[in-house]
Amino acid sequence: MRRSLTALIRPQQLHRLNAPATAIDGGAADDLFSANSRISQLARMGRLEQARKMFDEMLDRNSISWNAIVAAYFQSGRPEEARRLFDAMPPPLRNTASWNGMVSGYVKTRQLHEASAFFDAMPERNVVSWTAMLRGHVEHGSVGEAEALFRRMPARNVVSYTVMLGGLLREGRVEEARHLFDEMPHKDVVARTSMVAGYCQAGRLSEARALFDEMPKRNVVSWTTMMVGYAQNGHVDIARKLFEVMPERNEVTWTAMLSGYLHAGRSETALELFHAMLENPPPPVATCNAMILGLGQNGEVAAAEELFQSMAEKDEGSWSGMIKVYERNGLETEALRAFSAMQAAGQRPNFASLVSVLAVCAALATLRHGRQVHAAVLKSHFDGDLFVVSALITMYVRCGDLGNSKKVFSIFPAKDTAMWNAMITGHAQHGLAWEALAVFSDMRCAGVAPDDVTFIGVLSACSYGGKVEEGRSFFRSMAKVYSVEPKTEHYACMVDMLGRAGLIEEAVETIQKMPMEPDAVVWGSLLGACRTHKNLAVAEKAARELRKLEPGGAGHYVLLCNIYAAGARWGEVAELRQAMRARKVSKSPGCSWIEVEGKVHVFTGDGGGGGGGHEEHREIAAVLERLGGRLREAGYLPDGSFVLHDVDEEQKEQSLGHHSEKLAVAYGLMKLPEGMPIRVMKNLRVCGDCHTTMKLTSKITGREIILRDANRFHHFRDGSCSCGDYW
Repeated sequence: MRRSLTALIRPQQLHRLNAPATAIDGGAADDLFSANSRISQLARMGRLEQARKMFDEMLDRNSISWNAIVAAYFQSGRPEEARRLFDAMPPPLRNTASWNGMVSGYVKTRQLHEASAFFDAMPERNVVSWTAMLRGHVEHGSVGEAEALFRRMPARNVVSYTVMLGGLLREGRVEEARHLFDEMPHKDVVARTSMVAGYCQAGRLSEARALFDEMPKRNVVSWTTMMVGYAQNGHVDIARKLFEVMPERNEVTWTAMLSGYLHAGRSETALELFHAMLENPPPPVATCNAMILGLGQNGEVAAAEELFQSMAEKDEGSWSGMIKVYERNGLETEALRAFSAMQAAGQRPNFASLVSVLAVCAALATLRHGRQVHAAVLKSHFDGDLFVVSALITMYVRCGDLGNSKKVFSIFPAKDTAMWNAMITGHAQHGLAWEALAVFSDMRCAGVAPDDVTFIGVLSACSYGGKVEEGRSFFRSMAKVYSVEPKTEHYACMVDMLGRAGLIEEAVETIQKMPMEPDAVVWGSLLGACRTHKNLAVAEKAARELRKLEPGGAGHYVLLCNIYAAGARWGEVAELRQAMRARKVSKSPGCSWIEVEGKVHVFTGDGGGGGGGHEEHREIAAVLERLGGRLREAGYLPDGSFVLHDVDEEQKEQSLGHHSEKLAVAYGLMKLPEGMPIRVMKNLRVCGDCHTTMKLTSKITGREIILRDANRFHHFRDGSCSCGDYW
């Protein structure tokens, strides 16, 4: 809500606002200069209220006073208050610098429309005015508008040329940038360094080095730019030589050199250089943060932890870096603990930490933690950030809470393609095909153009929902209507859709017509369909292709074993197992997990005693025993075709009874209050026997069971599943 001018300006100060400028003596002038300087200093320190108090208490003000306080409000991200003060400024004091301050302020707050309106309304412009507007267009990515403005400029200085040069280089227009560079009447060190950076970014190192060598004057930025150019283009040893002969180094230089080694995967050398830096302790926090992230990228988690723990001072980048390290290396529970410790230490979450921890919550499907992070998003005022909100929506979808994802989506005003895609994919994964297609329709009505990810969601919805005709139609319309060329992923969706529907031959024809080579996902989709529809001939062909593409992959061996086992062809099963042993192919063990009271409990389906090694395995075994009796009374018969060993029926039943998802559900029945849904996640696809069991369990216990497997969500209620047994 806009505040009135009287709310911004104290009543006792109103009589001074329109006071004309008066002559002041030397002492007063010194006081005025000091006060103006102090206002600017307080603003830079973020102490806006103190700056405003000083301004209000000034007996005399000049244009510098007004311009300083206006700039202070822009620096604090409060452009509306800055505008009100500008309007309240006495007209005799409002000069070109005042107008320039408004244009620059709006540019800095990314309000290009308002900046342009002020620029057009200026009674008089100078080169600073034109350059401020030029910078606004470049920073906004409107380089074409910047070029038009540059051509209209009545006068240009080295800053104007450098801003335009940066705009061209940002778009990769190196030749045009060089032509403009050659036109410059005066080239300072900033312009020359910008051109060196442009050549480096384009990989044209010889031209960058030639220009660098010709520079009449170099500063630490010039040296660092050339050094980074070598490092980023894979010449880290040449970068090190340049680093050694630099006449001056700063923390950016050190950090860049360290990052170069880390980017090249040379963590040991980076650590050696970092320890050399410790000769003048302590190293800057920014350098430590870069080291933490780089070590984490190279899988050196222990080294990153050691460095993090050794830091006397940690900022938000230190914490978010460590959280990112855990997330990237699959240490989700450690990432959650680090996020909690960050908050306990009084450190406010930043953009990077929030996005990382939301990704962790989505991967683990820890809804309780996800809700806590949502609260942190609101408290930290990131609920207006497009990327954070998109991550929040994805988290709720992946946690099986589609209701909250819809709420977050509906209240966010400026939805981008990624947000629409998250909702389409979310509905598809939950088996809500028509709802997914309805979201796609709303997206088009909103004027948002779909991209290739959109159509993966749309085609997946058609596949999961058995909507073959609709899927064919959407696939045909991609290039013709939406100018989105189908990629391998879209063909994989089509093969999956046709295969699920039993149209195996059409799926094979689709693969044969692909304009690119089919990948493992495409053949894997076909093999999965053959498992469902027991088409052994096509399955063997798909498995052969998969063996060529992924000789060490276990998935196709397991699926083919399933097909052979279903037909009791135990000889072929034995041969496949022998081939797996010979090639040292190992099957990923099935595991499931459930969150109870803030802790994630993991179960492995080892076929042994109930509980999969859990500390409460005896109690879990007792629940499974009681549940098994009730299931048999309800008509449950174990499906032995899902056991990949030639054993007797009793052993098959025992093996099936201890699949990891059944253990997790049993634990949920033990621990979760009546009426609370049981949410279980599984790393592999749920088997048919477990699917049948979950349906019956939901009926006899009156509990909703939400199971997320490797492909999709299954919502079991009252003896039925949301997938309609089409999965």
